[in-house]
Amino acid sequence: MSDPVRSPQAPDRNLAMELVRVTEAAALAAGRWVGRGDKNGGDGAAVDAMRQLLSTVSMRGVVVIGEGEKDEAPMLYNGEEVGNGEGPEVDVAVDPIDGTTLMAEGRPNSIAVIAVSERGTMYDPSAVFYMEKIAVGPEAAGAIDINQSVEWNVTSVAKAKNIAVADTTVVVLDRPRHADLIGEIRAAGAKVRLISDGDVAGAIAAAQAESSVDMLMGIGGTPEGIITAVAMKCMGGEIQGKLWPQTDAERQKAIDAGLELDQKLTTNDLVKGENMFFCATGVTNGDMLRGVSYRSTGATTRSLVMRSKSGTIRRIEGFHQVDKLREFATIDFG
Repeated sequence: MSDPVRSPQAPDRNLAMELVRVTEAAALAAGRWVGRGDKNGGDGAAVDAMRQLLSTVSMRGVVVIGEGEKDEAPMLYNGEEVGNGEGPEVDVAVDPIDGTTLMAEGRPNSIAVIAVSERGTMYDPSAVFYMEKIAVGPEAAGAIDINQSVEWNVTSVAKAKNIAVADTTVVVLDRPRHADLIGEIRAAGAKVRLISDGDVAGAIAAAQAESSVDMLMGIGGTPEGIITAVAMKCMGGEIQGKLWPQTDAERQKAIDAGLELDQKLTTNDLVKGENMFFCATGVTNGDMLRGVSYRSTGATTRSLVMRSKSGTIRRIEGFHQVDKLREFATIDFG
């Protein structure tokens, strides 16, 4: 007879509301560090709060995308088991602060993020930390190909969205490595919107109908790419990627792990299945979410909660009383 405690169990819809408490806690903890110029302090506070709340969530999770290897990250490291040991077996991807520099400098679009899918469905990049990416929303899903030219993709997305190329906006991380990409986008006739950090928020902005952004392109973090894939599954958008190792050692590690560096990674390659959750809470004000705001009696958070199976996208505003918060999470309100 099978052990009923260990029988496979699909993630339940109630998991979404438990997960948003996790990103809320991370955002509340990091919010006290906004604009203080200490990205490590803010990130550490978010990690502590996120880990503490994760231990209360009804799931048997394994961190697939976390803060790094165990010897580098004492909490939320890759391979760490999280949850309360009950409920569904799931893969977990966390980014306690996507945009630590944005948070430290008080700039827009810093968010706390978690993504969850059924066990064994998330792509393992084997410590290849960067990937080339292209992401679009539902209107342009199926109209991109990372193996095609920048001009081809810009033109294809504009056609799919029924807009002029000149009215198409591509969000790109502001990095020296993107000088040629930026030139190609502008040569194709499209506009470039540069962001200093936070390409998860950038990709989600490209997938929102009300956004002025149409697509994301460029090289960014592989962990953020996998988290973005969960969001795209929930929103009906699409992401494609290719691994981009920075060193010969990183390249060899990927080859030894059996990864194909020239492979076009689709949304379904990055995260399989159709039952997953994405939660994000704003740390600083941004295009996607407003950040944490504090009052003498507590704090207000704004979150985005999505589930792929139902296609439901919720925006949640929560007010957190100081005394109640301190009962279950160590969060400094100053």
